Amino acid sequence: MSTRPISAEDLLSIVYVGDPQISPDGNRILFSRKVIAENKYQTHLWTVDREGVTQSWTSGLESVSHGRWSPDGHAIAFLANRAKKGLQIHLLPTTGGEARAVTSLAEGAIGRFLWSPNGKYFALTYRQNLPGTTDADKKAREVGNFSEPPLEIDNIWYRLDGDGYFGNQRFQLLVIDANNGTEVMRYSGDVQGNYEFDWSPDSTKLAVIHSASARPFSNPHDERVYLLDLQAKVTELSGQPQGHKSTPKWSPDGKWIAYSGNHDPHDSWGSSNSRLYVAPSAGGEPKELTAGTDFDLGVATLSDTQDAGFGANIFWHPNSQGIYAQIGWNGSMQLGWAPLGGQFNLLTEGNHTIALGSVSHDGQSLAVTFGHPTAPAEIALLQPELVTGRWTPKLLTSFNQALLSGLDLAVPTERLFPSTDNTKVHGWVFTPPNADDHSALPAVLQVHGGPHAQYGWAFFHEMQLLAAKGFVVVLSNPRGSKGYGEGHCMAIRGAWGGKDWEDVHAVTEWMKGQSFIDPKRIGIMGGSYGGYMTNWAIGHSKDYAVAITDRCVSNMVSMSGNSDFPFNQDKYFRGVAWGTLEEIRELWQQSPIAYFEGVTTPTLVIHSEGDLRCNVEQGEQIFTALQMQNVPSRFVRYPRSTFHGMSRSGPPDLRLHRLNEMLQWLGRWIGTTS
Repeated sequence: MSTRPISAEDLLSIVYVGDPQISPDGNRILFSRKVIAENKYQTHLWTVDREGVTQSWTSGLESVSHGRWSPDGHAIAFLANRAKKGLQIHLLPTTGGEARAVTSLAEGAIGRFLWSPNGKYFALTYRQNLPGTTDADKKAREVGNFSEPPLEIDNIWYRLDGDGYFGNQRFQLLVIDANNGTEVMRYSGDVQGNYEFDWSPDSTKLAVIHSASARPFSNPHDERVYLLDLQAKVTELSGQPQGHKSTPKWSPDGKWIAYSGNHDPHDSWGSSNSRLYVAPSAGGEPKELTAGTDFDLGVATLSDTQDAGFGANIFWHPNSQGIYAQIGWNGSMQLGWAPLGGQFNLLTEGNHTIALGSVSHDGQSLAVTFGHPTAPAEIALLQPELVTGRWTPKLLTSFNQALLSGLDLAVPTERLFPSTDNTKVHGWVFTPPNADDHSALPAVLQVHGGPHAQYGWAFFHEMQLLAAKGFVVVLSNPRGSKGYGEGHCMAIRGAWGGKDWEDVHAVTEWMKGQSFIDPKRIGIMGGSYGGYMTNWAIGHSKDYAVAITDRCVSNMVSMSGNSDFPFNQDKYFRGVAWGTLEEIRELWQQSPIAYFEGVTTPTLVIHSEGDLRCNVEQGEQIFTALQMQNVPSRFVRYPRSTFHGMSRSGPPDLRLHRLNEMLQWLGRWIGTTS
């Protein structure tokens, strides 16, 4: 069969799967299947059995999400907006019949929901829409020719990228009857409305994690574990230190509550390892199950074909003797095992990404997604081999096989780039599949966002596309990246533009010395923190013939006050815009815009006007500085309806527009071979 290079439009043909949930009887996996049709994402629920036979459970133009088996397996609950009254929980019988809405909540948002083990209740987080923003309110304004109402704000927590502006509205924690939707309990103990929760095995209580602080943005991290009964009586679990906590999981025997996080109250940016702890459910000092290792539960492997997965993913074994955990390590995502009375260890190995979804009732099968650099993630069962005991995946779906079989993809080569302080920077090189072995090619250095994340062994359409267009593509995980131990990540804590730039510069020097790369045609590009480093690089070096800075950071002083997560005096960044002159100077010295006098690199600036994480003014400052110095530059601004994550989950037509803008800009300044 003949093959062809991948195209930008192939993005529209990829099938995206996620959220695998194994059935109570262990025979089927429920998962979400997302496709792009008519310039919209359509997500529906499917199942696959152990032999790979798939079945569609929902359909239509309206997407559904968060499919969950009932404890007895007789129903599937999911979220959908089928009556045009906002998201509601629906129940679909597995024996046949139509789905029905269980809840009738006022227009608003549902964060997540969880069945109680006895099947009688749902616990969920819910936030009602701002007054004046419902569909009825909008229609009334149109009839009366009234203006859109102002946003009245009394708290710094009033917006979130990808969520929008919610003003003073807050999520609350509700328990409702799973049969008729009546409210059983409502809790609003957190000033920001941020809750993570899990049911006790007897369905009488919830373990709830939220901040104990009245001013979480201003004070050090102090999340606590609380026990909440069905009468809304709350008790704080005793013996807890300050710090970050998330992902509570109650052991099946009821004796323990596990959680992830760290006990560093000043780690607001996640530079410390996210560790695994268990605490007695009756109260007492927590025990770390990842002690003696340098593993991190909070690693996100970045890709444009799957959710990055920030945050921990942990599951108790049904015998309550240990916990399965998802671990990011050296660019891969692996399965880890934490016994209550032993040493934490990895159960899998290899160049892949594994995302845990759920565990079977016998603990011997895990529902996961599984992918690697030349194949988007598919649904798989992870099971131990009888002889070696090593856990291996059994692929159950192959939705993308037809597409992949017709493509000539680049297979990345793993590299270690020498840098300062005897550091070896881990990375990958994508060479154009049909490149002439004797030609010096144009090359692009990609810098990932975060910065506390990692590139790795995942399918990345953008990288494959650049290689298909004739560019050598280089990815790396410089200091500040996750997945290489806490020291590697902490090296840039509050000191961006230091060790991270030394590593990026070292990778650039390696590229300049390769015979297959033309040293005069090297570009640099990246998004978010990757945009920060792109800006920093062209302000500190003339090595780059072209740059693309996407949803960037340019001015740490203004960024400290206009991001949805504003800076505070928490010892990560030593300063805020309203602080002392010395503090402002500290932030200014880490601002790429401070070094833009004399920049000559032709630069494409990409930004979304709806970006609440890195405000569009960050890109505006870069474009202004370039234009005022007569540097060739172009500014592509995407509308307010888009957000920081547009390149991964924005409107499909705008994602294609972005890719083509980048290809045209690179082609203009460093040319291609195809």
